Amino acid sequence: MGRTKTGFVGAAIVMASLGISAQQPPSSHWGIVLHGGAGILQRASMKPETEAAYRASLKQALQAGAEILDRGGSSLDAVEAAVRIMEDDPLFNAGRGSVFTADGRIELDAAIMDGATLKAGAVADVTRTRHPISLARAVMEKSPHVFLVGPGADAFSMQAGLEQVDPSFFFTERRWQSLIKELKKEGLPIPNRPAGAPPEPKEPIAEIEPEEAHKFGTVGVVALDRHGDIAAGTSTGGTQAKRWGRVGDSPVIGAGTYASNQSCAVSATGTGEYFIRLTVAREVCALVEYKNMPLQQAVDQVIHKELTALRGDGGVIAITPDGQMAWSFNTPGMYRARQAEGGKVEVGIYNDEP
Repeated sequence: MGRTKTGFVGAAIVMASLGISAQQPPSSHWGIVLHGGAGILQRASMKPETEAAYRASLKQALQAGAEILDRGGSSLDAVEAAVRIMEDDPLFNAGRGSVFTADGRIELDAAIMDGATLKAGAVADVTRTRHPISLARAVMEKSPHVFLVGPGADAFSMQAGLEQVDPSFFFTERRWQSLIKELKKEGLPIPNRPAGAPPEPKEPIAEIEPEEAHKFGTVGVVALDRHGDIAAGTSTGGTQAKRWGRVGDSPVIGAGTYASNQSCAVSATGTGEYFIRLTVAREVCALVEYKNMPLQQAVDQVIHKELTALRGDGGVIAITPDGQMAWSFNTPGMYRARQAEGGKVEVGIYNDEP
């Protein structure tokens, strides 16, 4: 039988008469986890200065979200803020560091989900919106829809007042040269250099990371706020040299992104086709909700057993309303970071780190 408001008042009077103070239940402790993509990440093939740059960038994004949570802000705000930092960082395959399609375009995908309400927003094939994660949130909050794609998504972005940029804003020379290398390997035609791109350098640019490092490039964040609400967000430039309007798992609710206060929040990175087939993000949450699995056991079950059995590659990050945080991946590395309220910042890249 549930207590009425009058019942709570009466209980408070009795407690006061006994010298016992009536207090509100303690608020939740916040937590945040993020990833910057999974892939072939090995110490032997990464320069020390490159490794240091990634670790610093992961920490910067983590701190952006943590500061919001520490001020009592929402998990949605923390997720969006942290993802935006990585979308503006050319190191990551999202926003300004995105890989190119086979025809020399940059097509951006993103999704966000609110665990308290199950509301969600997603976009794909965006070309002019500076922060796709903010567009995904606008779809969730300012439209009756969940998923918008292509020119329509960019048109809605303008209507919503989000920052617009020329597609050349997302151009980076190393991603362009990487595309050319990949197209030559596949025997595909080389597209014209994008309009608005800077002149081609006279000297070859140096590789700053292993060639396969961003094979599964994506960025994502999951967070828990002091209200006990969780959220998840994911943003990506997709796979290099993709064709035919391919869209991966990142913007697909239940595959690459999912959040429910009844279970957990998940953001994924990997070979999207496998994550879609397995509905990886929702599968993790189902194990937590219906089988009462501890979060770490659930993510390991999905990544190291179910995904690996299909020969899929990648990883996930996750968080629960009670503060459990986890990550799991079956690749040599995954850019990742996390922090719980009052705890230390943890940053990792390789699979031999905690």
